[in-house]
Amino acid sequence: MPSFSATTASTETPAPNDRSVGPVLSQTAHFDTPLPLACGRTLPQYDLAYETYGILDAERSNAVLICHALNASHHVAGFYADDPDNIGWWDNMVGPGKPLDTNRFLVVGVNNLGSCFGSTGPISTNPATGKPWGSDFPIVTVEDWVDAQAQLADRLGIAQWAAVMGGSLGGMQSLDWAIRYPSRIRNALVIAAAPNLSAENIAFNEIARQSIMSDPDYHDGNFGAYGVKPRGGLRVARMIGHITYLSDEQMEAKFGRQLREGLKFSFAPEFQIESYLRYQGEKFAEYYDANTYLRVTKALDYFDPATREGGDLARALAPATCRLLVVSFTTDWRFPASRSREIVKALVRERRDVTYAEIAAPHGHDAFLLDNPQYHAVVRAWFQRMAAESGVGDDFPRPSRQ
Repeated sequence: MPSFSATTASTETPAPNDRSVGPVLSQTAHFDTPLPLACGRTLPQYDLAYETYGILDAERSNAVLICHALNASHHVAGFYADDPDNIGWWDNMVGPGKPLDTNRFLVVGVNNLGSCFGSTGPISTNPATGKPWGSDFPIVTVEDWVDAQAQLADRLGIAQWAAVMGGSLGGMQSLDWAIRYPSRIRNALVIAAAPNLSAENIAFNEIARQSIMSDPDYHDGNFGAYGVKPRGGLRVARMIGHITYLSDEQMEAKFGRQLREGLKFSFAPEFQIESYLRYQGEKFAEYYDANTYLRVTKALDYFDPATREGGDLARALAPATCRLLVVSFTTDWRFPASRSREIVKALVRERRDVTYAEIAAPHGHDAFLLDNPQYHAVVRAWFQRMAAESGVGDDFPRPSRQ
C-alpha cells in the first residue's frame, strides 16, 4: 500500500496565513478498470484529480474524504505555488488548527467524474475517437461519483474513511457513502443538503440548462468543434444559481436597491445587484464547461435514494451504520432546514446514531462555505470527539506550521 503525506509543492513559498496547509499539488489517479454507470453506459477508463492535506497515520485510520458541490473541485484547501491567489474553496474549514484539523487528519479532496477540473469529463479525450467527449460524455449520478471515489480510496490504501464530509451536493454524496458503502465509513457529515430535490429546485436547474442549450453557440453540445462556447447561456445559468444561493436577507443587506451611478433609463446594469450578477456570470462563463454544468445539475435532479425503497426514506437509509452529523441553516431556502430534518427523522426511525444542528445564519445556502462561529464550533467538536475516541493521528509528528 502507498505511504504518503500532504502534497505540498514547496515549503519555501509563504502561506497566506499561518493556519493554511500551504502550497499544494494537484494529483491524478488513472483507472483502466471499466466503471459501470447508472445510465447503463460504461466508462472504459477514467482519471480522478485529487489533493491531500495532512499525514496518514500508521493504522491508516484518519483519512477524511471531502466531496464537493456543484461547481467546485478537488482544490479544497491551501494554494498553488504558481497561483497563490487560487485558494481552496473550503480553506476556512480545512487546515492546521481549523475545524477539520490537518494536524490530526489526512484530508482528501477529489474532483467528480464529468467535471472540468482534471477528472474525466466532457472536455477530456474520448479514447474511442481521439477527440473530446463533448456532448457524448455520459450523464453521471451521485452513485457513480461515490463508486469512483471508492476506487480512489482503494488506490490510496484507505480501507475505511474516518469521515466523509460535504455540503450541498457534496452532502448528498456523504449520505450516499453511508448507505452504499456502510462498512467503509465511520462518520458522515451531511451539510446543507436534502434527501432529494424539490420540484422548485428541479425547475431552477431546468431553466439554467435551457439557457445554455438555447444559446446559438451551444451547437447541441459540440461547440468545441466550432471554436466557440455558449458564454451567454452560461452567464444566465450562473446568475440564476447565485440568486438561489443567497438569502433575501443577505441580498438586501449587501445590495438593497443601491444604484451604481443613478438611473440611466436603459437596460444596462443600473442596480448594484444587477452588476454583481453580471460579474459573477461573466467570470463563471470564462472557466466552466457548459456540458459539465448540464450533467452536474442532472446529477442533482436524479439523487433520490428513497426511490430504491418505494419512496420510503427511512428504509433507504437503513443500511447506514456510521455516526451522522446533519447540519442545516435557517435562511437556506434552496435546501431548507425542513429537508435536513427529513433525513434526521428517517435515521431516528431506523435507530441510527445521528446528531442534528440547525445553525442561525443570515447567508442562505452559501452559509456552509462561510465563517459562522457556531457552525465551525459544531464541526470542530465533532472531529475533536472523533480524534479523542479513536486516537487518530496520535502517532505522527505535527507539521511545523501551527
